[in-house]
Amino acid sequence: MSDPHFGTERPAVAKALERLAQAQTPDLVILSGDVTQRARKTQFSAALAFMNRLTIPARLVIPGNHDIPLYDIATRLLRPYWRYTQAFGPDLEPVHECADLLVIGVRTTRRYRHIEGEVSAAQIDRVANRLKQATSKQLRIVVTHQPVHVIKPVDEEHLLRGHEQAIAVWAQAGVDLILGGHIHRPYLCALHERIAGVHRKVWALQAGTALSSRIRHDSNNSVNLIRHGIEGKPGHCVVERWDYDEGAGNFKKVDGAAIRENFPS
Repeated sequence: MSDPHFGTERPAVAKALERLAQAQTPDLVILSGDVTQRARKTQFSAALAFMNRLTIPARLVIPGNHDIPLYDIATRLLRPYWRYTQAFGPDLEPVHECADLLVIGVRTTRRYRHIEGEVSAAQIDRVANRLKQATSKQLRIVVTHQPVHVIKPVDEEHLLRGHEQAIAVWAQAGVDLILGGHIHRPYLCALHERIAGVHRKVWALQAGTALSSRIRHDSNNSVNLIRHGIEGKPGHCVVERWDYDEGAGNFKKVDGAAIRENFPS
């Protein structure tokens, strides 16, 4: 999930997402930034309380550009992540690992950038080295806030700075999925079919806004479910997109043109 923007959250959608989590019982929740709308303490407290109500055993959260104060200039310059870390801990680039899964968070926000994100050469190398340590049984996921690839020209201005090198290096190191948010447009695309030089199957998976009234484009509030290790096959997974249905008041799996793919190891 991504971009809940607490401070603009829709209470009915939040309740519906809680019900979805209780019904699907995931092992891990990944939140790829823009936890809050204006990085206020009350908004982070509300976000933390919501995450706790999901009762998901493990979580991996990274900050987005909205999680750095915009108008409180002193805090932005001196302690940009102070309020974020009070709620979600000091690790801005968390890693989750178990026998069949490796998830690496990357901090792509910068206090000197308002909207745009960037990934440094040092970050690219650090992530690549960690990917190379993964076992053959692990699905390998990297999480950024800004997208590494877009499918609409209107979104090109929001591309992560350094995305070309990141994709090339991480693909060679063995990444399977690169997760992101920021643009509130959910989609899945095959980077190996779109980008020259990517010689293994790598997918970019974008999440829409999970809870916010700041809905854009042609999708409602939306989250993705990643089911991995299906049929006992290491590295094999299915991605499901679930959208909030206004009439039913619940999240429903998108059928027909749903974002669903298989990921062989």
